[in-house]
Amino acid sequence: MTPRTRVAVVFGGRSSEHSISCATAGGVLAAIDRERFEVIPIGITRDGAFVLERDDPSAFALDPNALPEVRDDGTRVLWPESATSRELRVFDADGSVRSLGDVDVAFPILHGPFGEDGTIQGLFELLGIPYVGNGVLASALGMDKHFTKSVLQAAGVPVAPWVTVTAADRAGDREWLRRRLASLGFPVFVKPARAGSSVGVTKVEGPDGLDAALDIAFAEDSRVLVERGMTGRELEIGVLGGRDGGPTRVSAVGEIVITGRDFYDFAAKYLDAPGVELVCPAPLGEGEQFELERLAARAFDSIGGEGLARVDVFLTDEGFVVNEINTMPGFTPISMFPRCWQQSGVAYPDLITELIALAR
Repeated sequence: MTPRTRVAVVFGGRSSEHSISCATAGGVLAAIDRERFEVIPIGITRDGAFVLERDDPSAFALDPNALPEVRDDGTRVLWPESATSRELRVFDADGSVRSLGDVDVAFPILHGPFGEDGTIQGLFELLGIPYVGNGVLASALGMDKHFTKSVLQAAGVPVAPWVTVTAADRAGDREWLRRRLASLGFPVFVKPARAGSSVGVTKVEGPDGLDAALDIAFAEDSRVLVERGMTGRELEIGVLGGRDGGPTRVSAVGEIVITGRDFYDFAAKYLDAPGVELVCPAPLGEGEQFELERLAARAFDSIGGEGLARVDVFLTDEGFVVNEINTMPGFTPISMFPRCWQQSGVAYPDLITELIALAR
């Protein structure tokens, strides 16, 4: 019998998206093919401690009244001491040390800073452990909206006009800053440069709302984007890296249809709040479908993407405008990324298997 591949599923983390990471991990733990893979669940607490977690998907269900989290149970997972070993060990709460055996691949299901931004990818690179998803540079670029837009713009990919604001900008010539922001027109979206899941994002209809929105965004990050609000359809498309040197692959297109909210916010994404419908496949003309597929692959390739991503776009009267690239998109079973791949014929468990194969 072929030995099972040993997968370290890593989740939680220090970012404000800790609970979403846990919920995503719950979905993966429930769906991963146990006949092919042996799972080592590793949680990262909000303080950054690596603990040996329960292999229990139900413990990480996304309950709006009690969001899941990694709790410090006193264990400490120890990564290999060098790139010559793949052995994981754990300090148990009683102080004893035991081996968890070798790990074949890491599956970091982490959203936001200290996980989706190239930091943990750098750890795995140093240790020589294959891992699911994008590398250090693509992860760092995809996490930072300012640099994502800068790279996409240089690659000829259309993006929404924006202004990046630092704390120094805000403390300096406020009239100059006001004029710069007003040049975007209204409405605008104010968002942290390095946060996801719509955390810290505010839609602002006029200049009187800017200060409060900036306060919310600066609570999440030291740099903030103010971005022109785009009028058009909101579309999302999944991307997978090519196999064996082949071309980047794209999924069916999904559409976010907003009927009773200002925008697709955290509550709508994860807490099943009303006013939003996810449609997949989105109704598009043949030419539109082809152009969006081409644009999504180009955006992914322009940041040096590997593994997976979700490309978010607006379809405006002037054409497609790329909003963001998510290098570790929401991956719960009901999230848009797996739903679009399901529509393309790749079931959720098979998508997990494919991502591990790409990593190896």
